[in-house]
Amino acid sequence: MLTRARYGAWLGEAKAALAALCLLAAPAAAEEVTIVALGDSLTQGYGLPEAEGFVPQMQDWLDARDAEVELVNAGVSGDTTAGGLARVEWSLTPEVDGMILALGGNDLLRGIDPAVSRENLRGILEAAEARDLPVLLVGLEATGNYGPDYKAAFDAMYPDLARSYDTLYAENFLAPLSEDGDPAAARRFLQADGIHPNAEGVARIVAALGPNVRALAEAARADAGG
Repeated sequence: MLTRARYGAWLGEAKAALAALCLLAAPAAAEEVTIVALGDSLTQGYGLPEAEGFVPQMQDWLDARDAEVELVNAGVSGDTTAGGLARVEWSLTPEVDGMILALGGNDLLRGIDPAVSRENLRGILEAAEARDLPVLLVGLEATGNYGPDYKAAFDAMYPDLARSYDTLYAENFLAPLSEDGDPAAARRFLQADGIHPNAEGVARIVAALGPNVRALAEAARADAGG
């Protein structure tokens, strides 16, 4: 028979054990991961207030979903794939857990040989691979200005590299601006220069790419935990 004192001690021990079990059963808080967005003006947020650019809007999208991700804006307006390759080593600082790679638009505007762009992107991916960092490669689609051979070579380099380096892949950064597959409809989501998305256009891009970035964060978290 339990005395009052013994019953009180037993009850205290039972409560402590129950609390411990609850702690064990509760899901652990996700560790925050840091992802660098290596890109050009599309990443940097050209022509927009800082809060309306791609990285801040994507950060808000992730925060609203408790994704525990810190995005670092490594977009440089005017940068080519060669520029990205030149700065990737110091962009991948020790705290970085993953990378969004979104380059090639300025190569396209300048008519740079896609074989050159491909090798630059390959070098960037190899730098990430050397650090065991997961990557989300975001492609672009060439216009027909330089002929069908150029377009075919440019468009193919992104999926080819994604397969070769086993990256996450999003086909076309700007695709969300075309409503129902109509490129002409994209104009309402572009700034006056006809190249860079306005704030509404960025919001559409973020909504489309957000799940990819979240998947990248989970891959980075899994790698960090492993």
